[in-house]
Amino acid sequence: MRVTLLGTGDTTGTPTVGCDCDTCTAARDRGVERTRFSVHVENERVDESLLIDFSPDFRYQFLRDDVSLPDAAVITHVHFDHLDGLGNVFRVLDSLEVYAADETDPQTGKSVAETVDDDYHYLDPLTVVPTTPLEPVSVCGLEVTLVPVDHPPLVCYGLRVEDPVTGAALSITGDTSYDIPEASREVLADPDLLLADGIVPADLCEYHPIGGRHEDDAGVPRTFGTKHMTREGALAMAEVLNADRTRLVHLAHYYPADEAFAEPLAVDGEEYVL
Repeated sequence: MRVTLLGTGDTTGTPTVGCDCDTCTAARDRGVERTRFSVHVENERVDESLLIDFSPDFRYQFLRDDVSLPDAAVITHVHFDHLDGLGNVFRVLDSLEVYAADETDPQTGKSVAETVDDDYHYLDPLTVVPTTPLEPVSVCGLEVTLVPVDHPPLVCYGLRVEDPVTGAALSITGDTSYDIPEASREVLADPDLLLADGIVPADLCEYHPIGGRHEDDAGVPRTFGTKHMTREGALAMAEVLNADRTRLVHLAHYYPADEAFAEPLAVDGEEYVL
């Protein structure tokens, strides 16, 4: 299982358009970037690939990293930075199955699957596959399990991708606070590679309108506001999940420049073979 991190940034990415902060400047100087979130998983055993989330930067990411076009995809939730790249399917793919959760979101009155199907009804190549969370499905020769996480006000899902032949496992927290349900933690546990949402350092919680939440015993917030884990929260979650290796993703340009590219913060283009 070859995992390529196509997009490791938050909704604006790094460098952010029009920003000359020290972190964005450092990214330009280093020649690194964090585009909007997307992960490419290639099952070399069956020569098929799975795309997790469709970044608005889809075209650029695929040209830059020269990965194969997906045979199937998963959409974790309906925020634009994880969904709006689906329009790139037009004239690029003859067919694509998109797996998305079938649970109704009380906020929208639709499931993620229904929203994708409605919003992209004009894309003939697209077949949306409603998928029940916590029940594994076979995709591209891999077992994929969506797990509910906590990203208010909309429903959102993390996932585990496991090769049933080799046992190699990738877990992705999805966009989430530290308050991941126990049943989801059990599915995500013991991965070879964990991609964890760690949008900012915990000390930046003082700048959020509602501060931080889910403090540890030392009072360090593990959630920034309500929607995302802090760096410290993501690392604490990695320990809880007993991850063999962890990379932090969905990163904002608000990280101080001297911390923004330190381990284990990911940048685009990283590749892992599990």
